[in-house]
Parts: sequence; structure tokens; C-alpha cells
Amino acid sequence: MRVVERFTRVDAETLQYEATIEDPDVYGQSWTVSMPLLKDDAQQMYEYAYHEGNYGLPNALSGAPAEERATTKR
Repeated sequence: MRVVERFTRVDAETLQYEATIEDPDVYGQSWTVSMPLLKDDAQQMYEYAYHEGNYGLPNALSGAPAEERATTKR
């Protein structure tokens, strides 16, 4: 299976999203889905960055159980 995604800036307010799916074992031919993504000032966009060497996540997740243990001992 192969999926190709494309984001194309149409104008200052619009991104065109397209995804093409190719899976010759399942579909007789590839197919594409497309939709406009319109800017909405009420919504904020945040950066998403993933890094395989991010060791902070396990530490962040392990803090909650320690906090729960501390509150149940009171």
C-alpha cells in the first residue's frame, strides 16, 4: 500500500488537501480524495514535531503515577 498526501496553497485562506491511495492487492486502480481546508481564525495551529530520541516523554508520563501515589498517602 502507498499513500501520497499533498497540501497545496490555493490562496491566503485555503489549502487544498489531496491523498492518493494505491494498493493493487485491494483496488483495481489508485484513487484520490481531495478537499479544501479553509482558514478559521477561531482555531489555532500548533507545531507537531516528533523525534525518535525524545526521552522526555517517558519522564512526563511517569510523573502522573508518582503524583497519584503522593495524594493517596495523605
